Amino acid sequence: MTRIAPKSPSAHAVSAIVTQLQSHFVDALNDLSHTLGSDEPFSLVEWFRDEGTHGGGVRYEAVDEQLFNSGSVNYSQVHYDDDDTKKLSSATAISAIIHPQNPLAPSMHMHISWTQMRDGSGYWRIMADLNPSNPDASDAQQFEDMLQEVSGRYYEKGIAQGNRYFYIPALDRYRGISHFYLENFNSGDEIGDQNFALNFGKKVIDTYISIVHNAIQERKNYDEVVKSNQLHYHTLYLLQVLTLDRGTTSGLFIHDQNDIGIMVSLPSHVDKTLLQFWVGRLNGVQNNLLQAIVDTLDEGEIVPVDERVKSALANVVRQHYEQHPQAIALQTSGDHIPSTVDNHR
Repeated sequence: MTRIAPKSPSAHAVSAIVTQLQSHFVDALNDLSHTLGSDEPFSLVEWFRDEGTHGGGVRYEAVDEQLFNSGSVNYSQVHYDDDDTKKLSSATAISAIIHPQNPLAPSMHMHISWTQMRDGSGYWRIMADLNPSNPDASDAQQFEDMLQEVSGRYYEKGIAQGNRYFYIPALDRYRGISHFYLENFNSGDEIGDQNFALNFGKKVIDTYISIVHNAIQERKNYDEVVKSNQLHYHTLYLLQVLTLDRGTTSGLFIHDQNDIGIMVSLPSHVDKTLLQFWVGRLNGVQNNLLQAIVDTLDEGEIVPVDERVKSALANVVRQHYEQHPQAIALQTSGDHIPSTVDNHR
């Protein structure tokens, strides 16, 4: 397959940044597997958009089941240099989610992306959030201190948008305990913003690796209540991602050539009974989506979310918003609602 790279210098610069962050994170996670797990490095998976003509991506997936419930570190770049009817020139991103097996070690999500419009304008999306199933105050403080230090004058805005984005109205709670999100970010200093994105990503990665390393080493003993809390949290995570997360929905709407890569953030198992219990609590037609999600899962109480199920769930979400486009307005956002899907049309 032939890959055609975008022409924009900004896209090349951002690609270098996010691939550097991807390598940094994967190397650190592989070190964890070597020292604390079964010494199985992350597995590389490559995908192409329109056979590479419009980009594609590379993701690294966790295979060390002793250490990771699920995990993926994704790089992608989609571009349309050959199609001047598109508003978008290119979109370059790193998205990562790690769910440890140890229920006393927190999950973490990070997304850093640059969207380059055809008219030369562009904006960043920069987010990071700590997601424990059994919260620990010291972990939360370490992550929060890092966010404050690395984001500087953007801290208050990022925290405010993060708290909006990761709030789940139906359950009156947040997905995690520490959330940072800058939407539509562009200070006007191109190099300064690129350096900020790189430094932000490195600090998030290093801090999370420190937190999860200490948690796995020091919190080896736990009971069934703690394990149950983890299953409930993983179920909550799936609920938020599939019914509220605007980024997930946009990715599924734009094309169907990376469904598994988009859905790879989901944990390995969820509590189907709990999901069914939540049907009726969501806003309006989103209850139909949640019921369709429940109906797509296998029979039983604790059910797997494997590649077959992820592919089916991707189609369920896509079909729901095709039938109910007004429901996209019920999804979460920061201060701005990005026109991600329209940019690709």
